[in-house]
Amino acid sequence: MWYAIIGRDAPDSAQARRDARPAHLERIQALVEDGRVLLAGPFPAIDAEDPGPAGFSGSLMVLDFPDLDSATDWAKADPYVSGGVFERVEVKPFKPVLP
Repeated sequence: MWYAIIGRDAPDSAQARRDARPAHLERIQALVEDGRVLLAGPFPAIDAEDPGPAGFSGSLMVLDFPDLDSATDWAKADPYVSGGVFERVEVKPFKPVLP
């Protein structure tokens, strides 16, 4: 089943995001290779494709897991959590409808 993982960045976490990004992406890439990523990406802090120094305010990942507990455990172990980027993470079941 698909799960939406919504991470909200902690204040002043731009450097922590840059530091943890390689490990964060490597972990997601393993799921990409298994066909378990519907979409993933950050929320720009301003209305711009490239927010520059404004940075990002969080991230959304829609990933396939066998159950909510597995998705939650995966989210809690993300380098953005342990690296202090995400101050809060929400995991919700997600049902793709369109397109």
